Amino acid sequence: MISDRLAYVALVVADPAAAAAMLERDFGLPRRQVRHGGAGVPVLSIGASALALFRPDDPFVAEHPGAGPARPGVHHIALAVADPDGAARTAREEGVGALTDSVAEGLGGGERVLLDPEATGRVRVALATPLPGAARAPAAGQVERLDHLGIASRDNEEALAVFVNRLGLALESTQTDVETRIAYETFTSDRYGVVHHVRPPEVVGGLRDVFVTVGDCELEFLQELDRHGAPRVLGGQPGNTGQDDGAIAGHISRRGAGLHHLAFKVADIDAELARLAQAGHAVIDPVGRPGGRRSRIGFIHPRTTAGVLLHLVQRDADWPRRQR
Repeated sequence: MISDRLAYVALVVADPAAAAAMLERDFGLPRRQVRHGGAGVPVLSIGASALALFRPDDPFVAEHPGAGPARPGVHHIALAVADPDGAARTAREEGVGALTDSVAEGLGGGERVLLDPEATGRVRVALATPLPGAARAPAAGQVERLDHLGIASRDNEEALAVFVNRLGLALESTQTDVETRIAYETFTSDRYGVVHHVRPPEVVGGLRDVFVTVGDCELEFLQELDRHGAPRVLGGQPGNTGQDDGAIAGHISRRGAGLHHLAFKVADIDAELARLAQAGHAVIDPVGRPGGRRSRIGFIHPRTTAGVLLHLVQRDADWPRRQR
């Protein structure tokens, strides 16, 4: 195993200070500054990990030297390792190469090595020393921890091969999410009586999901369902699976596979969505709707979260253990 926990998740935002203030104020995430390149990087504790915020033109989030500004959103994840160079050598032996042979400066005076995105299904991954300073608990009643990181995936089998078989992370679960619509028609005649007719179901949307555990959260690889010619309702509506798989397909079409969204675990999703709406956030789901792994979920529009797509999750994390 290369690592079993996250050091941090890197987010790209136009104004890191303003975004950090919003995440601290509206989501209760404790904030601190971590040194890098002679300046301070806003870092917010979330469970056992952290969110680190960068401007689009920060060299720390450049794809390669001379690359243009990074796009807003979830940029990369850093797996916590004591020795990034040694961990990179182990990864190479498992078939996951690095972008360069040299170790670069990490956050807080540490070190990091960037893995080659072509070897990780276009998920940007760094091997980095842990951040200085202990993680702090969030404000009571708000975000508990990261539930998962959503990843737009072209091939979940490749994701399993890379992150489970080669990097050594644990497979948590897999699921298939299919939403269908059934038309029910009734003919009522004064002469011929009543005839009921049910049309074949139409697929509204579908996703195949793989959850891989890292630290106190999961990486969720979302692959659009292969429908094998099944009829589909065109155009997803807010709050349905058609919208969800359309978002994944659109992300891959525009930006390619890779990190897509954050999910925050909360105890009471309806109360949190109402509170965030009152605070001025554009909530896509005004109340929680059914999600995977016996959860309820609710998305928030990225225009009010500094360009980062995120959603809340309420679920009973102890349910699988109770079934044993």
